[in-house]
Amino acid sequence: MKILVTSGKRKTAIARATIKPGKGRVRINKIPVEIFQPEMAKMMLMEPLIMAKDLANKVDINVEVDGGGVMGQAEAARTAIARALVEWSGDEELKRVYIEYDRSLLVNDVRRKEPKKQGGRGARKRRQTSYR
Repeated sequence: MKILVTSGKRKTAIARATIKPGKGRVRINKIPVEIFQPEMAKMMLMEPLIMAKDLANKVDINVEVDGGGVMGQAEAARTAIARALVEWSGDEELKRVYIEYDRSLLVNDVRRKEPKKQGGRGARKRRQTSYR
């Protein structure tokens, strides 16, 4: 039996997707994608599956995500799912469709949080100074 493992990253979230032959079940941290909350994250996770059409109904995908927040995890998971489907099918057409729609489906988003500096509450915000 053929099993593939792919990964996706976004901010500090890391997702590992395991794909194998099946009936089209997709689970994120053991939760079926159909009942995943919040709704916005669920929509994002469904995008690569909808674009893959009938291929998505022939495979089971289990995704383990840790780190980051809800949306970061969702973006990492969708990258892992899209990569798994492209690698599984070996379909150049599917790869082209994904890249045309949204490049971050196959390429990790490299942006990170800017580190906080002294003299302020965040990366850019500073305490106001008075010169009188």
